[in-house]
Amino acid sequence: MSPRVNELAAIEAVVCRDVGRKTQPLIDATRGELGVAAAALLQAKSIGLITGFFVPRDEVMAPETDGPVGTALLAVSLAACGVPVRIAVDSPCADVVRMAVREAGGTVAVDEVGVDDRPGIDRVIDAWRRAGTSHVVAIERCGLARDGRPRNMRGVDVSPWTAPLDNLFSAGPWVRIGVGDGGNEIGMGKLPADLIAAAVPNGERIACVTGCDHLIVAGVSNWGAYGLMTALALLRESWAATIGKFLTTDRDLRVTRAIAESTGAVDGVTGRREATVDGFGPEIHAAVIADLRRIAWGKRAD
Repeated sequence: MSPRVNELAAIEAVVCRDVGRKTQPLIDATRGELGVAAAALLQAKSIGLITGFFVPRDEVMAPETDGPVGTALLAVSLAACGVPVRIAVDSPCADVVRMAVREAGGTVAVDEVGVDDRPGIDRVIDAWRRAGTSHVVAIERCGLARDGRPRNMRGVDVSPWTAPLDNLFSAGPWVRIGVGDGGNEIGMGKLPADLIAAAVPNGERIACVTGCDHLIVAGVSNWGAYGLMTALALLRESWAATIGKFLTTDRDLRVTRAIAESTGAVDGVTGRREATVDGFGPEIHAAVIADLRRIAWGKRAD
């Protein structure tokens, strides 16, 4: 299974597309990055992942479904391939991430940090350095805007529910990969701020200033994680069967349903506690996974 450039481009075309957020200029500016990021992960000795995005809106106070699902499936598949993996998350989103990992079918350590626990972030930084972390991936993690505050797509300051895990992402001698879908996530600082400001509603206010080495701008951030899984399966044949066990429509839906029903996660667009992500139902995510499986495994998801 020797991947060709067009196969990686096909994966990117499936997961990196504007779904209505006016992010096409961001996607165009990062074309080719998914394959480069996956190739970088193949060299990893140990990987740290960062996720969790809290939604405070009206009566809704909960983590969103985008981020933890993709992070969990990527993490457990990498662990099953023999790569040491850890996930960092702040307390408001920690239960959702732990549930996602359990339902994904693996065992991955979760490092929890309180929102105001700056020493806790330092402890995780030290732990990741001692563990020999070589690569860090942030998936749908709200990052700091130019005013020093994390802001959601509406421009709302979410710092009361968001620890500055940008500090962890940027602290070590590791390769940094960012995955986001709106311009306000960790890693988006790799792009010119005026590009985000011109393209995305509220872009000037929300654009994250924390940069990265490789940036994936997906239609939905979970899809960015699935794209990485697919690219890894193409680039390393010995991993393909293992990763394929985790990238299925059934597993994706099971994890999403579990975090909504058991830990109260909500769709970040609709604010509803249901097994949807960014306003898209299971059939949309299933179609994305089916397309990815056809590219890397030549068959539909089970």
